[in-house]
Amino acid sequence: MTYDEYNDFCRSLPATSYVVQWGGAHVWKVGGKVFAIAGWEKDGGPAFSFKTSELNFNILSDQPGFRPAPYLASRGMKWIQQYGASAEGNEALKDYIKESHHLVSLGLTKKKQKELGLNQN
Repeated sequence: MTYDEYNDFCRSLPATSYVVQWGGAHVWKVGGKVFAIAGWEKDGGPAFSFKTSELNFNILSDQPGFRPAPYLASRGMKWIQQYGASAEGNEALKDYIKESHHLVSLGLTKKKQKELGLNQN
C-alpha cells in the first residue's frame, strides 16, 4: 500500500482527522485520538502502525513483516507496525486499520461517540 492509498482509506472511515507530525508521519485520528500512523519506515519502505487487541498483538508480533510499533509498544501500548508488505496484504492491512479505528473509538467518552455518530448500535 502506498501512503496515498493509506490516506484515502483512512479518510473513508467515519469521524477521522489527519495531521502530519512526528517527523513527517501521516497520522490519522478519531475523536482526537490516534488510530493509525504511516511512516517510521524500516528498510526504506512504507510502514504502517495501528492499535490491536492483545490477542492480535501477540500473534502479529511473531509474524514476518510485523513488529511491535516503535515508541508505542515500548510504552506498553498494543500497537503493531507492518512493513515490507506485498500488494496482496493490502486488504488485511485495511482490516487492521479499520479495527484500530473501532478500538480507539470505543475509548472515547459515550458523549463524544454520540457526537461523532460512532458505535450507536
